[in-house]
Amino acid sequence: MLTARQGLRALPPLPALLTLPLLLALLTLCLALPAASPAQASAAQASPVQASAGRAASRNPVVLVHGYNADPGVWGALRADLRAAGYTDAELFSFGYDTHRSVNEVLAGRLGAYVDQVRRETGAAEVDVVSHSFGSLVSRWYVKFGGGATVVDHWVSLAGPNRGTSTAWACALWDQACRDMTPGSYVVKNLNSGDETPGAVKYATFWSGCDEVVNPDDSVPLTGATNTPVGCLGHNDLLGDDGTSAGVRAFLGS
Repeated sequence: MLTARQGLRALPPLPALLTLPLLLALLTLCLALPAASPAQASAAQASPVQASAGRAASRNPVVLVHGYNADPGVWGALRADLRAAGYTDAELFSFGYDTHRSVNEVLAGRLGAYVDQVRRETGAAEVDVVSHSFGSLVSRWYVKFGGGATVVDHWVSLAGPNRGTSTAWACALWDQACRDMTPGSYVVKNLNSGDETPGAVKYATFWSGCDEVVNPDDSVPLTGATNTPVGCLGHNDLLGDDGTSAGVRAFLGS
C-alpha cells in the first residue's frame, strides 16, 4: 500500500516500453541543453550579496531561473541585453540549483529563500522572475503555492513545459524533475488547477512552433498571461534570440 507521501508523488501512467523515439527524446532532453562553460557560469552566477547602490527606484531586481540540465551561464546573452538597457549587475541575479530535484518538495522553496535574500540585500519590495524551460515549473510553484505571488511583480516563461512535455517520459523512470515535467504529473496538474495565473503578478510566456523539447508546442502558453509566439526557434535558441530578448525587456518595463 502506498503511503500518503508515495501516493502524492505517484507517477502518471507510464508507457509500457521506452521505444526508440522516446530514447531519442531522452538524448534531446538531456544532451541538447548544454551547460555553460565554467568561465561563463562564474561570470553569470550572481550572489544576492551585492551592493544595491544605483538600483533604479522604479525598477525591480531580476531573478533568472535556468532550465533542466543547465546552469546560470545560459543567461549570458539576456544579461548583456539587460545591462545595455540600463540594468546594473547589482540588479541581476541568477539562481543556480540541482535540476534533478523535486519542484514542489525542494526547488520552489529554495528559490523562495533566494528571492528573500535578494530582497533583503537590495531593499526591493518586489522582484521580476525570468525562467527558461524546467525553471518555469519551479518558479510557477513558488509563485502559486510558495508565497511568491506577493513579491513577484513580473513572471516570464521562455519555452516552459507549463502543461507538461512528452519528451520527459524518456527519463521519468529515474529522474524526479523529468517526472515533474510529464503531462499529468502531480506538479503539472496542481499548477494548472484553478487559476493558472494567480494574484496580481503580470505573467508572460514566449513559445516556439519548432521547439524540439517541449511537446506539444502549445504546452507553454497560459490562460491569463501575455503569450507571445517567437516563430520557428529551437528550445535553447530563445535564450539568445534578439526578438525574444526585446519582448522580455519590454514586458519587464510594463
